[in-house]
Amino acid sequence: MSHIAVVRTRAAEGVHAPAVTVEVHLSASQIAGFSIVGLPEAEVRESRDRVRAALASSALDFPFGRLTVNLAPADLPKGGGRFDLAIALGILAVSAQLPAECLVGREFYGELGLTGELRAVQGLLPAVLQASWADHAVIVPTGNAAEAGLVASATAHGADSLLAVVAHLNGQASLPRCQPPAELSRDEQAADLLDVRGQPQARRALEIVAAGGHHLLLVGPPGSGKTLLASRLPGILPPLSETEALQAAAVASVAGQRFDPRRFRCRPFRAPHHTASPVALAGGGSMPRPGEISLAHHGVLFLDELTEWSRATLEVLREPLESGRVIVSRAAHQAEFPSAFQLVAAMNPCPCGWLDDPSGRCRCGPDQVARYQSRISGPLLDRLDLQLRVPRPPVSAIDPSSPPDGEASAVVAARVAKARQRQLDRQGCLNSGLGTRQLASHVPLGERERALMTRALERLALSARGHHRVLRVARTIADLAGAERVDSRHLAEALGYRGQQGA
Repeated sequence: MSHIAVVRTRAAEGVHAPAVTVEVHLSASQIAGFSIVGLPEAEVRESRDRVRAALASSALDFPFGRLTVNLAPADLPKGGGRFDLAIALGILAVSAQLPAECLVGREFYGELGLTGELRAVQGLLPAVLQASWADHAVIVPTGNAAEAGLVASATAHGADSLLAVVAHLNGQASLPRCQPPAELSRDEQAADLLDVRGQPQARRALEIVAAGGHHLLLVGPPGSGKTLLASRLPGILPPLSETEALQAAAVASVAGQRFDPRRFRCRPFRAPHHTASPVALAGGGSMPRPGEISLAHHGVLFLDELTEWSRATLEVLREPLESGRVIVSRAAHQAEFPSAFQLVAAMNPCPCGWLDDPSGRCRCGPDQVARYQSRISGPLLDRLDLQLRVPRPPVSAIDPSSPPDGEASAVVAARVAKARQRQLDRQGCLNSGLGTRQLASHVPLGERERALMTRALERLALSARGHHRVLRVARTIADLAGAERVDSRHLAEALGYRGQQGA
């Protein structure tokens, strides 16, 4: 005589969570056995011992006979301890210690300790999100409850032990619903632009970048405020929508990052060190995980000391900047991660950092400067919409006792939000996402503007990509001004932000 029980759960595959069916088969046999099949990794095979000990510690019976656990589909790799709870419940159901009907319409996640404790697992948010789409309730460890509570459409319950789950399924007690934590106020989310003294042109460039979703390169001497400016960009960007926030949180969850649910709608700001490897930036590993590029999804990726990064590492940025995604391929596995981010890079103008500074302290020769700046490839530089020189501010501007000389982030953010709404109402995307055909439709140029662009193309030797990026930036400048058409003033300002890197 044999029995079969079926339990639903999900695996982790990039930012996706493919469904997994846990089939538990118990057959009478003189020789007891417990095997797990279905392409399990080592952590999953070890769940045999964890589940057996957890059942014993919880005063639940481990059935005698031949137990076979199949994790379907068989060709999908399964890793981690997330299947422990589902396997344990399947064993209880197949041995008639739990009614099989209570498992229908539910999904289960969690790693079991030897005492029956239910421990948090990584990458759970995509699973909860897809379970809600399937109209399934979920039971998760208490350590994942705040994360699961972010999915408003999900029916999620948190449990701290196997016994608590069994009592809930038997109707003897109720598990608490997962609730999202209180979100941080805008004042707590990001630093304020009021901290930036002087640098009016850089502040203006930051506003344009925020409004149109463009990329920015800041070039200036040490201590000119490049890092300070970059860190203020998230504070003038609109809060994440629920869909964007769930996507960004799902990437952080899959990467095993320490995710603070209170920052659910905050824009990510990633600032990796210049010694980071290509894999750290783009993602990878035997079981691919997202890198810094994807962790900045819907946020800001800040690369300081750009010329100190290795050429191989920087080149992995080129395709994600265009496509908005990263594909990590391995011999037996491929994963795709989203990477719609805004790049802000900073560098010194020369090896000593003081080129063209009024102090005259630079002693770098033209060849040294050329070699230093050539560390950044032309194709990557061409993808940076705004390239701005940031001079050393005067002493009067950085006096701590002097009043702020600029606008607060909230004021700038209001203008940015209006400009973004104009773009979405007109074309359904930000200006940075305009294709070539859309540019012809939404950025029509008059004779005066065409003549200006022709002269600029010759003088700056702009590529076709650079030409299109100038038009996109000009469209953003016009949107900030509330103008219907792009005129020569908007084009002239946009052109002023190209070609400053070597100036």
